[in-house]
Amino acid sequence: MKRCAFLSTDNLEGYFVYDELLYEPLKQQGWQVEAVSWHDETVDWGCFDVVVVRSTWDYQQHAKAFMQCLQRIEDSSAILANSFRLLTWNISKEYLKDIASQGIGIVPTLWLDTFDLAQVSAGFERFACERLVIKPCVSANADYTYMLNREQLLGQSKNLSEVFNGRAFMVQPFIEAVVTQGEYSLFYFNGHFSHAILKTPEQGDFRVQEEHGGSLQPVEPDEEMLTQARHTMASLPDDALYARIDLLRYQDEYVVIEIELIEPSLYFNMDANAPANFVEAFVESFGKG
Repeated sequence: MKRCAFLSTDNLEGYFVYDELLYEPLKQQGWQVEAVSWHDETVDWGCFDVVVVRSTWDYQQHAKAFMQCLQRIEDSSAILANSFRLLTWNISKEYLKDIASQGIGIVPTLWLDTFDLAQVSAGFERFACERLVIKPCVSANADYTYMLNREQLLGQSKNLSEVFNGRAFMVQPFIEAVVTQGEYSLFYFNGHFSHAILKTPEQGDFRVQEEHGGSLQPVEPDEEMLTQARHTMASLPDDALYARIDLLRYQDEYVVIEIELIEPSLYFNMDANAPANFVEAFVESFGKG
């Protein structure tokens, strides 16, 4: 029986994890799966045939150490999924510049290397908006993500200057569709569409993650969403075992908020066929055990 490691973090308390729904279907295909912490530097990655990055939901706090772990896996005999090339490309949200240069619609973004109040404030005029969203280029789970009006920006400028001192970050207009319509996620396994969900924030919030009170529902994407997601998948620099394309309605079109290729929740609980779809893609890539 072949061995597969699902790369995780040490403590998943407070998170919603659905990867165990894959364990039995993979076992039926001859694969033994175990969760392994990326923090454990004693692991012999060569003991595994494949290492799939899954719930490493603290990597953004230790990005350098995380990339060193991925490099060790890449240097071993194990196959890393997604590929090291994809993970390196995806770890900073500056990949959005790359897909935008290929004609993919994204949320308008101001890219800054360190906090400057005047430069950030200029976003209100640049985007003709009343509220801005500020977040690090390397981030996950809405960590250090702020939605601020002019007064709030001024009031939090000292804190923001500390958080983003020498840290690359992005400034975007707050888009009302986040709360009025929600954010769509489309899931692809080996380039094949699997399922889609709509994520909406809790009343009074703008963060759509379950950990922040967001709610989820399965949806059937329309042709416009599927076309945008298909073009986005074609823009990737390498094939992806798994990918989550997050879309938002903005100025009469769907734009890409993020492409999640490192540790997205794939919400296997939201679609009865999703676990089988993933396992089929996995076996297609790596064979039966």
